[in-house]
Amino acid sequence: MLDFPRWKVTAIVAFLAALCALAIPSLPYVGRLTDNLGFHVPKINLGLDLAGGSYLLLEADVNDVKTTRLQQMQEQVQTEMRRQTPRIDIGETSTRDGKLTFMLRDPSQVDAARERLLSITGGGAGMTGQREWDIAVVDTSRFVLTPTDAGIKQAIDTAMQDATEVVRRRIDELGTREPTIVRQGDNRIVVQVPGLQNPQALKDLLGKTAKLEFKLVDQTATPEQLTKNQPPIGSQILPYPTNPAGIPFIAVKRSAIITGDQLTDARQEFEPQTNAPMVGITFDSQGGRKFARVTQENTNKPFAIILDNSVISAPNINEPILGGRASISGSFTVQSANELAIALRSGKLPVALKVVEESTVGPDLGADSIRAGILASAVAVALVVAFMFVTYGRFGIYANIAVVINVFVIVGVLALINGTLTLPGIAGFVLTIGTAVDANVLINERIREERHRGRSVVQSVELGYKEASRTIFEANMTHAISGIIMFVLGSGPVKGFAVVLLIGIATSVFTAVTFTRMLVALWIRRNKPKTINI
Repeated sequence: MLDFPRWKVTAIVAFLAALCALAIPSLPYVGRLTDNLGFHVPKINLGLDLAGGSYLLLEADVNDVKTTRLQQMQEQVQTEMRRQTPRIDIGETSTRDGKLTFMLRDPSQVDAARERLLSITGGGAGMTGQREWDIAVVDTSRFVLTPTDAGIKQAIDTAMQDATEVVRRRIDELGTREPTIVRQGDNRIVVQVPGLQNPQALKDLLGKTAKLEFKLVDQTATPEQLTKNQPPIGSQILPYPTNPAGIPFIAVKRSAIITGDQLTDARQEFEPQTNAPMVGITFDSQGGRKFARVTQENTNKPFAIILDNSVISAPNINEPILGGRASISGSFTVQSANELAIALRSGKLPVALKVVEESTVGPDLGADSIRAGILASAVAVALVVAFMFVTYGRFGIYANIAVVINVFVIVGVLALINGTLTLPGIAGFVLTIGTAVDANVLINERIREERHRGRSVVQSVELGYKEASRTIFEANMTHAISGIIMFVLGSGPVKGFAVVLLIGIATSVFTAVTFTRMLVALWIRRNKPKTINI
């Protein structure tokens, strides 16, 4: 127990020194100095309640969810009717009045069409759960699909879950730390971003739905059709602000070659010839094969790159685009190209979000909280140090050294993991300091008991650490279990408190047991005392 070879001493000292060094940039004045000098070093991030920041309340457009759902069902119906054998021919489909309608060309196929519709709307044999679509046949051959209330509610809930995750990924890509993103009610999302005093960039990024599509250009459309918004059959007219032809519109095929759902990566890059900013994108294997096949079949024809139903560019397919990579170029700056890449990487928002409430939290309250937290920590350390020195003498000094090092180690670990310190986190920090010497109290009392039984100094110290370690481990395990439960089940302030508490438990056990045992072992080996006062 008291055998500490040189390599072990070196490893412990180096480990603690490294963590203490990581804590230095997080100190108030040192942190400002490193920022001014332009050094990017890991340090603790302050939460919204300490550093201030931006608060946004986002609301989803429920009608957008309904419209998107109808469009998806429309594509599903068209695919399903022509995918199987025999093929079922249908006329033009309509999504007016919140319903999907279409006419069969052959009325004798009504029963077959109904069976296929039941298989894609969740109403077939063996299906369980609530029906999401009502299917009706009107005038012997016209089908009407109406979404049920249960289906709409489920679609909104799924869209909000996906939107919350997309918002989280986009904000993390901005470089912020530990944002608070939670749902509120059925169609709202609360976003709190610490340290961001100007929320406009955040609002701009979250406002993009990032719906990316590649469609073939319909070259049969005349300028008159474009200006009158009368697209040829099977096509649609979309805005094209940068159209070299001067007409701010362009006709494209309704069916997409490929969509952003099949992207695996998007990065801001530069064009080799002009060095202009662009966005390089990479498709998955299925998307890459499909893109290669379409570009092979349509060489020397233009295709449109569409973002949020607006055409960015319409380049010509000079040769087949193989390898699953393509690029999006246009009137980009480095910042706008990077923002588009972030939006595409994080995925498209399944529903349009609008800001219904926003506010900026100033750092003044946070500064007062930090000062109060530092004062509380200093008082806690001072009282603990005084108590341990008076009660246990030399062994109390070793415990005090461990407490001071433990303070820096906790800060260093938080900085290493890019942790965020909130007001509840400060409470957990102060609590950890106050209880950091519990292990040393148990050890010292056990050593005192062994000395009273007449054991030698070495035996007393060895048995004191050995017997107390079991109790220390069990006591801290119960604390850790409570902290883990708070971390898993809690959110926001509760989770921040749990993080600091768990780090403090781990670091205090190491410094109070392993580190102090090393100091005591080195002192005994060097001085070989015949007695100890404890």
